[in-house]
Order: sequence, then structure tokens, then C-alpha cells
Amino acid sequence: MEIERVLANNPGPFTGPGTNTWLLADSGQVVIIDPGPVDSTHRNAIERAIADRVVRSVLVTHTHPDHAPMANPLAEDHSVAAIGYGSGPEFEPDLIVGEGDELAVGGTRLRVIHTPGHSSDHLCFRVENVLFSGDHILGGTSVMVEDMGPYLDSLEKVRGIGIGRICPGHGDEIDNPDEVIDWYVAHRRQRHEEVFRAIQAGARSVPDIVEVVYADVDHSLHPLAARSVSAHLKLMSDQGRIAFVGEDLVTLPPQTP
Repeated sequence: MEIERVLANNPGPFTGPGTNTWLLADSGQVVIIDPGPVDSTHRNAIERAIADRVVRSVLVTHTHPDHAPMANPLAEDHSVAAIGYGSGPEFEPDLIVGEGDELAVGGTRLRVIHTPGHSSDHLCFRVENVLFSGDHILGGTSVMVEDMGPYLDSLEKVRGIGIGRICPGHGDEIDNPDEVIDWYVAHRRQRHEEVFRAIQAGARSVPDIVEVVYADVDHSLHPLAARSVSAHLKLMSDQGRIAFVGEDLVTLPPQTP
């Protein structure tokens, strides 16, 4: 089994150095994971990396535009299936997969793990002790979260399952997965309480909370932070800790038994 990364030509504040496209090869076959946006330079780099191996399929971890749009044209050119959890902007799967499904490349089997939270359609792929994590876990940073409850559950799903290496959607490979996942869980729980304390202190809107909780984060990333704050607020509402009143937020008093 061989794993190779091809870095997409889309660096930026939301993508870091760019999207990691991963090639997993075995016995002369290869699957392509997250081919990224439609870009001829990146497309040519992927084709060079494929070399004389036979493409078995094109997989996407989720349908965000920095991961999925090149999947369909690349799969069509190689006469293989584009595979994902469901349809999205600029992506239409030929084969839909979900929790527990398996895919083959040579003699290697990939197991599908549904990990909603960053997006509802997010998948990770496990191969032996390697996890292709997409945007569920990144190298060197935290992630934007759309739905906090499922995201925390998804972190627990991949926690302590014997992963020895993570190949993320952005950033460098992770060779201490258990430590990183523990940090992710602790970080999210800490942010959850920081958001609640900001509300207790008088913050009554998402922008106000972002200014307090993410004061040390570059303002160019505040739009992503706002989405994560909204995810924290939804979870707090589900937990009965806050209530929404129009555009404002109010804290709820502790419930007495």
C-alpha cells in the first residue's frame, strides 16, 4: 500500500496551504481522494502522480467546493465511479456510500465512516491504521463546524479506534492521532463554555460573541468562527442552556429539580 499527497493550487485563509488530494495505491491500482476544485494545473499534477496505475475510483469526503468539484470530470475521464455520501454543489455521486461500507483498491479495503458535523455529508475513510479525515480533523488547526452535537459525536467515533496516522484534507499528516483527537474534543468543549460565558457577560449576537471568544484570531477567519459559534448556540439551545428571542440571546436559569 502506498499513499501520496498532491497539493491543490488553492491556498488561502480558509484552505491553508491548499487542499490535500490523496492517492492510495495497491497492486497497480489507485483511488483518488478529494481531487479538489477544477484546476488544470492540479489536474495535471494528479495525472502525473497516477502514472501508469489504473484508477479504481474517485472519492470525496464531502461536497465543499475546495474538495469535490473535480471528482466527476476526473472519474468520467477514467471511466470509474465518483463516490460520496450524496449530491452537493458541483458534485453528483455515481455511487452513494455511508457508514460501514467498504471499497477496494488492489488487495486493500477502505472502510467508510460517516462523520457529520463539519458538514452533514462528511465521510472519513479508514485503511488499516490510516484515517483519511477530510475536514473532520486538520493538520495544525481546528475546523469550522456546522452542527456541534453531531461533530462531537463524530470525534468520539474515531477516538481510540487504533488509528496510527491521519491524512487530513488540509495541513500536514498527523502521526499522533490520539493526542490530536483528545485536543480537538477538549478544544471544542472549552469553546462551548467560552461562548456560554460570553452570553452570561452580555453578548447577545453571533458577531458580539465572535469578537469576545475569537479576539485572538485573525479577522479574516471570523466568518468561519461565526459558523462555529452558531453551531455551539444550536447545541446550547438543544441542551436547554439558552433560548433565542428574536435576534437576541438570553441565558436560562438553572432548572431546579
